[in-house]
Amino acid sequence: MPKLTRRQLLELWWVLPVTATLGTLGTMLHYAARIVLGNQRAGPTKYQGGPRVPIARLADLSGAFAAREFTYQGTPCIVMRLPEATPSSLKVESAHFAAWSRVCTHLGCSVNPLQDLEATALTYNYRPTHPVLGCPCHFSVFDPLRQGESVFGRAVLPLPRVQLEARAGTLYAVGIEPPPQAFVN
Repeated sequence: MPKLTRRQLLELWWVLPVTATLGTLGTMLHYAARIVLGNQRAGPTKYQGGPRVPIARLADLSGAFAAREFTYQGTPCIVMRLPEATPSSLKVESAHFAAWSRVCTHLGCSVNPLQDLEATALTYNYRPTHPVLGCPCHFSVFDPLRQGESVFGRAVLPLPRVQLEARAGTLYAVGIEPPPQAFVN
């Protein structure tokens, strides 16, 4: 095995920074492609039935994007009044309601409603046109008008949806979709 001289070793100094730069660039491109192209759409609902639990009075959710947190079968959840219908929302008279698990599909942190659009733009580096749901751990953003799909950040799976029912001015949770099989890094 030939022995490298100090001069030959110094001539190869460029290999380490070039390799580090190419590795970093490759990692960044992979991450960007996964975020832009890897998000899964919210498909048909797959609710697992459960007990009927009252979660909010209709009068408590008076304006568009009004939200209430609740727990269903041990899962923290959130219900929102939407300004328009979505495929999985519940229509009661002229109002639309939808609910999701608050457990982020990335690493399981709690998702919160983000009502202030400017604060969302500054904090999450994402400029929404309406209130959204956001995970403060890794800054994933979920769109309630797109059935809780991830629209920005590390989460690529939509939030599990909660099945709703309305009776006598009260919203009830009656089922929930199962959480994803594994969180995605």
